[in-house]
Amino acid sequence: MFSPVEIAVVAGIAILIFGADKLPKLARSAGLAKKEFMVGQAEADIAAERARDEARRTAEAQTVATESTVNGVGQPPIVPDPLTGTAGPTHVAPPH
Repeated sequence: MFSPVEIAVVAGIAILIFGADKLPKLARSAGLAKKEFMVGQAEADIAAERARDEARRTAEAQTVATESTVNGVGQPPIVPDPLTGTAGPTHVAPPH
């Protein structure tokens, strides 16, 4: 990827800019920042997995509740109209 000459040039420029005594501190800080980032990313992955599992369980519970809640003779429960809030549809479409 990079040749040894290019790496040496970049290292030489870094020594000139930051000084030889600052480079180990900068490298240590960069390593700690990477470690903290990786730990945070792992924690976020765990939280996302828990949220997905909880959402999956909630959806399954709602599906089971909807399937078991049947009114009358095999009719699904009456759902309120989202626009008016009244039970059932507000208009009936003509048959085709």
